[in-house]
Amino acid sequence: MAEIWVFCEETDGAPSTLGLELLAKARSLGEPTVLYAGAGSAQAWETLGDHGAATVLHFDHGDSLAAAPVAAAIAARAGEQAPGMILFGQAYTDRDVAGRLAVRLGLPVLSNAVDVSLESDGTATTRHEISGGAEIAVAAFQAPRPHLAIVRPKSFPAEPVGGSTPEVVAVEIPDVGGAGAVVTERHARERQGPDLEEAAVIVSGGRGLGGAEHYSMVESLAAPLGAATGATRAIVDAGWVPYAKQVGQTGKTVKPDVYIACGISGAMQHLVGMKDAKTIIAINKDPDAPIFTIADLGIVGDVHKVMPKLIEELGGG
Repeated sequence: MAEIWVFCEETDGAPSTLGLELLAKARSLGEPTVLYAGAGSAQAWETLGDHGAATVLHFDHGDSLAAAPVAAAIAARAGEQAPGMILFGQAYTDRDVAGRLAVRLGLPVLSNAVDVSLESDGTATTRHEISGGAEIAVAAFQAPRPHLAIVRPKSFPAEPVGGSTPEVVAVEIPDVGGAGAVVTERHARERQGPDLEEAAVIVSGGRGLGGAEHYSMVESLAAPLGAATGATRAIVDAGWVPYAKQVGQTGKTVKPDVYIACGISGAMQHLVGMKDAKTIIAINKDPDAPIFTIADLGIVGDVHKVMPKLIEELGGG
């Protein structure tokens, strides 16, 4: 079986959910090895083992930004071990490392994939959603191994399999000179409510709310539901809410149990980020709004009349 490497960045002292999603896919492709960027811990190794990792290559980059030194270290290791494929997630650090690694190895990288596969003849392919997910484009790697692929979040479920603690190999981090950067100060973003990418219920608002002052209705509806709050690119660009709330092609990809779209018309850019929610509820006064084509439940009405009634029924305020 081919050796599949999975990049996993440490987040809040633990393996990122995105890395665990990729690890789940890697198990079906071959023998997975995790490329772990971060301080590491016994608990982190236990989590990775529980998700099927037999080997972890540990890249402790200290106070340096991960991209340059970790990419250099992976490139050296890949030259020695020649893995079949290296999977990255569609996230900031992952993409930075993947791009630098591609340059160091002189190889292409296929991004924004929703699936990857290895065919019986050894060909590696990636699948990409186009036209808002209405069609799937298939791309095949023609370059030598390792094949580098960047996969969108929520493409695979992060499922534990009850494995044992993996072998952890510390990898020396090289000096990359001027290409490196050191973190001198950190600022944690304050967040109220559940994390958007992990929430079971999300309430999102769009331009149909009418103004920034009306986004409070989204927050009031979300509160009694224990939901996270999201937004379209249009109202993020308008400065109504911070970018951290943006759902869509250039924002976050979410896959909650319930997604409530309030005053969202359903532009393709937004739909690709939330269309895989298990249940989609849309509130919009335009009966022809595209959001209704994917909604499981549609409420045709003015959000300023519908949302206060829902908030009242749920005991919110």
